[in-house]
Amino acid sequence: QVQLVESGGGLVQAGGSLRLSCAASGIIFSIDSMGWFRQAPGKQRELVATMSTAGTTTYAESVKGRCTISRDNAKNTVYLQMNSLKSEDTAVYYCNAIVVSRTYWGQGTQVTVSS
Repeated sequence: QVQLVESGGGLVQAGGSLRLSCAASGIIFSIDSMGWFRQAPGKQRELVATMSTAGTTTYAESVKGRCTISRDNAKNTVYLQMNSLKSEDTAVYYCNAIVVSRTYWGQGTQVTVSS
């Protein structure tokens, strides 16, 4: 079983920055991919950014240029640096990991951007 624990969410003013962290623990043989998704009230969960173990990244168009995903493979930790935050970035952010083709989710961390 793999556990994902997120941290770093909170309330920030528009234009501000936040850094989210997610640490994976448990029986981890090989993490294929780690990343972040988000879900705003009344909307479906959507991809924000992912990074493979090899370093390949994928970003949602809405966050390109404002967010940077990074990983510390030795610590099984993924980070999301978010800059120039907008009110539409307000959502619960979920950490995601794919381990041996199984998908795991964190409990979510709230990000609220005030305008």
